[in-house]
Amino acid sequence: MQYVDVHVHIPYGKTLHKDSPYFLKRGGASRSLLKRVTEDPGFFVGMLDAANVEKAFLISVVSPDIEGYPFEYNDFLSKYSKDFPDRLVPIASINARLTHNARRDFEHVIDELGMKGIKIHPSHQLVYPNEYRSGNRKLGTIYEMAQDRKIPVIIHTGTSIFPKARDIYSDPIFVDDVAIDYPDLRIVMAHGGRPLWTQTAFHLIRKHRNVFMDISGTPPQKLLSYFPRLEEIPEKVMFGSDWAGPLVPGIKENILGFLKLPLSPRTKSLILRRVALGLI
Repeated sequence: MQYVDVHVHIPYGKTLHKDSPYFLKRGGASRSLLKRVTEDPGFFVGMLDAANVEKAFLISVVSPDIEGYPFEYNDFLSKYSKDFPDRLVPIASINARLTHNARRDFEHVIDELGMKGIKIHPSHQLVYPNEYRSGNRKLGTIYEMAQDRKIPVIIHTGTSIFPKARDIYSDPIFVDDVAIDYPDLRIVMAHGGRPLWTQTAFHLIRKHRNVFMDISGTPPQKLLSYFPRLEEIPEKVMFGSDWAGPLVPGIKENILGFLKLPLSPRTKSLILRRVALGLI
């Protein structure tokens, strides 16, 4: 079986600096490896081949003040993916706090750049997922357009190690409003609220028909302690490595760790491939 990784970060700009949070913790990729991956999409696809990964979703985060990524990161990922359309799936980001025109930005990343989804990172963009209810119409515009176009929205849920990240924004309970107000919008809770809010994420997945999660950022050996009832929701769960995030040993390593878990073959097949292929 081939696999799908729905949560990969290709380094760009300031994230390659030696004082970036990507290098504050041990156990992640080396700067030299990240630099080569950034410069050579073919080399990265070779890494996917070695891990038996059919497709990788490349996640953008527009967060110039917290994480260092400007809006141009979308253009970079679109260009990075263009020679491997069957292997690399670029996911755009729009910062609903900083954008001057959410509609124009959405049309740029989806229509002009051909990206396949939208990433919202509340704790790095300092925007609550349900902030449209208190007047942030730019966020509402993003959700409305994504729902109309059948474009999935990935929302970061759970903590962040970035020093200026404000974790209060990423409690998954705020996704409840989004799922109610935009019932046809496909929502993916990145990281499943780990480590503080995994029970909340599990509840929302069972409550809402269009709410999913990925398991990125969770060491495979800890997954069943966070989600002991994972076998009840495999149709709503996708594998993600969160590579090249801090402390992530590698895409292949995380897949091998997941395969060792005492889960049914059906659950493993759904999470490692089948659910993700139905998302895009």
